[in-house]
Amino acid sequence: MAYFLLVIGFALLIKGADFFVDGASCIAHLMRISPLLVGLTIVAFGTSAPEATVSIIAAINDSSDISIGNIVGSNILNTSLIVGVAAFLYPLKVERKTIKKEIPFTLLSGGVLLILMSDKVLRGFSNQIDRSDGLILLVFLSIFLYYVFEVAKNNRETNHRDAVPGHETWGKSLILILAGLIGILIGGNMVVNNATTIAYDIGMSEALIGLTVVAIGTSLPELVTSIAAAMKKQSEIALGNIVGSNIFNILFVLGVTSTINPLDVNDKVFTDVFVMLALTVILLIFSRTNFKIGKTEGFALVFVYIVYFIYIIMRN
Repeated sequence: MAYFLLVIGFALLIKGADFFVDGASCIAHLMRISPLLVGLTIVAFGTSAPEATVSIIAAINDSSDISIGNIVGSNILNTSLIVGVAAFLYPLKVERKTIKKEIPFTLLSGGVLLILMSDKVLRGFSNQIDRSDGLILLVFLSIFLYYVFEVAKNNRETNHRDAVPGHETWGKSLILILAGLIGILIGGNMVVNNATTIAYDIGMSEALIGLTVVAIGTSLPELVTSIAAAMKKQSEIALGNIVGSNIFNILFVLGVTSTINPLDVNDKVFTDVFVMLALTVILLIFSRTNFKIGKTEGFALVFVYIVYFIYIIMRN
């Protein structure tokens, strides 16, 4: 029954995120907000909503390993498997500002997380992401949002002339957002409770199930969005969704989660954070190669994730 309820929970998460993104995007069109702003904030936040819900619920239930493992595992999966599959389907074009600002900001976010969770080395305390650390992450999030709004403001004049599709209304948008949030909340609760039950039943640690089952499940919206964008040859959306989601996962999700309830850090997670940072550097290097990520790079990223997945299973 736990496996069945876990699948139902993931389905609710995915469909809830889909409704939320559609509703938020409709509102963005009605308000004539820049597509860049929509991609880096609304879509990124919407596809990160499952991670946020699962991590917050897990933190409230004192399952810190699932909270942190979910975020780190999702970012690793996003940067390797999802970017890799999308690039393999259709080469991803990378804008100069993504290389110069957005991917480096993702790397900065990961570096800040590593420093904040290294209490044993820096202060001699047990490793923890406490409330003050959460507030620091939220400050960095506000800096990122300020950058996004400044960029969006520069493009607002162009978008002001765009026509709003006739089928998009405020009522429909609000209903979609409300339905999406309900699905995400119910699904997130089901995922945490049943994933924890399964972990104990089969002898998996909470950290491992957070890095694998939960991370893969909550990253499905990013996977679906990026693959769909790649197949439509909208490569900027595919990569922008991943970069934005990774930033939101660290700064928003862990920031809010640790502010609500401090998170104890498992020593094994440090290895996973280093893998996350290394993959971000690799993504930056690949992006600088003719300003695109091609099939070869995509295959290499997928291969790296397979090796990493085997490693964490063996580590358990």
